[in-house]
Amino acid sequence: MTLANAVICLSHLRWRFVRQRPQHLLSRCARDRTVFFWEEPIFDADVPRRALDRTDDGVIVVTPHLVPDTSPAEVEATLRSLLDGMMVEQGITQPVLWYYTPMALPFTRHVRPRAVVYDCMDELSLFQGAPPTLTELEAQLLGRADVVFTGGHALFEHKRDRHANIHPFPSSVEVPHFARARQIDEEPVDQASIPRPRVGFFGVIDERMDLALIQAVAELRPDLHIVMIGPVVKIDPRSLPQRPNLHWLGGKDYDALPAYLAGWDAAILPFARNESTRFISPTKTPEYLAAGRPVVSTSIRDVVRPYQELGLARIADEPGAFATALDEALAEDDDQRIARADRFLANLSWDQTWSEMWRKVEASARRRAERSQPVAGGSATAPASSPRRKQAV
Repeated sequence: MTLANAVICLSHLRWRFVRQRPQHLLSRCARDRTVFFWEEPIFDADVPRRALDRTDDGVIVVTPHLVPDTSPAEVEATLRSLLDGMMVEQGITQPVLWYYTPMALPFTRHVRPRAVVYDCMDELSLFQGAPPTLTELEAQLLGRADVVFTGGHALFEHKRDRHANIHPFPSSVEVPHFARARQIDEEPVDQASIPRPRVGFFGVIDERMDLALIQAVAELRPDLHIVMIGPVVKIDPRSLPQRPNLHWLGGKDYDALPAYLAGWDAAILPFARNESTRFISPTKTPEYLAAGRPVVSTSIRDVVRPYQELGLARIADEPGAFATALDEALAEDDDQRIARADRFLANLSWDQTWSEMWRKVEASARRRAERSQPVAGGSATAPASSPRRKQAV
């Protein structure tokens, strides 16, 4: 059996970590296509193998299990062999290759694709622990990609001259899911006893968090309780500031987030201003708004524009200004703020975002196919290269 409509997604994130951009997009892709979500390897096997697990969304998660202490060259060869074996077993021919990480290029560059997509959700080279080869591999991936997406406008502006077919697709939202927070009355057990007023954050807690800011705001407003939800990664949990009005509740399931939001009086984005946050576009901004919560953020470019400019978020970077912005948010008229947010969110959804992205993938695939058609009176052309970076005029 031949599987001609497959999408193979190569990701640096694990499907079951937290629900982020890849999960929102690829779960929608799986409604009409067979999606294989290829994760980074786990080094825990006696012999190399791959595990396939179909999720409730219909996505097939592929996890390579490799032998510990495998050399980099052997890792590449083994991953290539595992991928080839999966394609034969599943009958995959000319898949769409959907990259989130350029680090997957060495073991996939031999695959003949229907189209190559690079969905650049972050500037990974600026993250803590980024592999030294990532920048060069990204340049190669940009040279092979038929279409490139960016996770926000700041990232688009940073990369727009590196590819001729690049498009910004900022964070979107499942409005009905988070709007449930407006009607939920029952408190989660671990939040119920926390006094009010409460402000909160959910997301990955890593080097992008401004821990000093969080601590200083907690000290300036001892009556204000700050709820922090999310897994702690790449930083020492012992570095998290501890105060009676700071509450670190750990990671929560996506389905549980509206219940926590329902008990917050405001939502915060306390991101540090460093290299790893220069180009981020936080998915949680529209999620907070859909829940009906006022938003206070540090000056992240993709929060300032459009959210601050439209009066949907307050921006402050220093502890005193951040605390003042929270006071203003807590005193704001809820009905007017929610009405403004709802007008903005009326044209925003992951369904719409996915539909627009896939149309561009299909158009790019058609152009690739046209370039591969036989030339009149001659042999078939070699598969043409993808759109290259723009040339200076």
